[in-house]
Amino acid sequence: MSSPEVLPDSEVKRWKYLDNVRTRPGAFVDPEGFDGSTVVENMNKIKILVIGAGGLGCEILKNLALSGFKNISVIDMDTIDISNLNRQFLFRHADVGKFKAEVAAKFVERRVKGVKITPYNCKIQDFDDDFYQQFQIVVCGLDSIEARRWINATLVNMASYENPDSMKPLIDGGTEGFKGQARVILPTMGSCIECQLDMHAPRAAVPLCTLASIPRQPEHCIEWAHVIAWDKEKPFPQLDKDDPEHITWLFQKALERAKEFNISGITYSLTQGVVKNIIPAIAATNSVIAAACCNEALKIASSCAPFLGTPGEGEPNYMMYSGNDSIYTYTFKHEQKEDCPVCGMTARVLKVNPKWTLEELIESFATLPEAQLKKPSVRAEGKTLYMQLPPSLEEQTRPNLEKTLEQLGLAEGTEIAVTDPAFVGVVFNFSLKFA
Repeated sequence: MSSPEVLPDSEVKRWKYLDNVRTRPGAFVDPEGFDGSTVVENMNKIKILVIGAGGLGCEILKNLALSGFKNISVIDMDTIDISNLNRQFLFRHADVGKFKAEVAAKFVERRVKGVKITPYNCKIQDFDDDFYQQFQIVVCGLDSIEARRWINATLVNMASYENPDSMKPLIDGGTEGFKGQARVILPTMGSCIECQLDMHAPRAAVPLCTLASIPRQPEHCIEWAHVIAWDKEKPFPQLDKDDPEHITWLFQKALERAKEFNISGITYSLTQGVVKNIIPAIAATNSVIAAACCNEALKIASSCAPFLGTPGEGEPNYMMYSGNDSIYTYTFKHEQKEDCPVCGMTARVLKVNPKWTLEELIESFATLPEAQLKKPSVRAEGKTLYMQLPPSLEEQTRPNLEKTLEQLGLAEGTEIAVTDPAFVGVVFNFSLKFA
């Protein structure tokens, strides 16, 4: 059986092997419904947005340019720090202090002729819906859950069944040490990032009793030095986590604590990482996850193979990667939740104690895995219970914080609407259930 004809790009030599893939139907694609003659032209026109130009974003920009995308935009508000140079390979020592988006764009444009990358040195929240409507695909290489949730809500709110062009596939990648994930979100058509929020639950705090009496890990000894020893001895007026002298003091105290309980593994770098809550960034993990994200972008743009999140019963939309002990990947379908505050239609059941004060309820939203709201405002069926902003309204509703839910007239089954300034336009609806 003869192979299908390869439909070459104008730059035959540069894109020869890429064209072998993108202009031919894959094994799981119906050849009758695939038109390879238009792939190259379509990919030349597609506008793709990359959010983040850090460790993951650098890899994504490079991969997209080498995958045949010609019109790329990148958003990143950060500047280059010298600590970035060990893994963010598009930057050099002379670039320290410059904007990441600008430097990354220029570097890739120099290496891959014909690609146009437009940098934006600002927050993603600085743009309105019209800006995001111009792109056909959005790829995230972010290290912030809040930013992911914001762009997810924006794209879901933009989507309309009457206008197919308003559906913007969101490809999201994330890494943490030797672990990572890649997922494809089709707004309103399947599970969104908010549906999956409980998979990114806040880290559980170590109880003070463990730190004070029975530490079992090196991190416990460091936290003891950080939380208890520092507060007791006050070696300096105020802890400066960027001051080597302060970190050295904590390191020495943690070493003494570790020796007392026969715990090994205390190092200066670990002390710095625990105190500053630094998660090691592994360049190899970034490259694997970026490759997975760009592979999905290529499949969406060319239709040469089914992509993660392809509509259909049981089709996977989430890929997990682990490189801790060996290399392991697993794909599965994360189901859409009917009570999702972004893409769902029903209120989410919230178990509460009727004796709680409103302040206790508000504080619980920060640690609730499916909420994770830092500055929530609360309304309930026609009345405002507490508003963070503006200051005049906050002062007016502040007395409610000391009242219990019963005193506020909140009965079981009452629906409350919660908002947060970090997620403009998103209302989190909860139905109270007394526990």
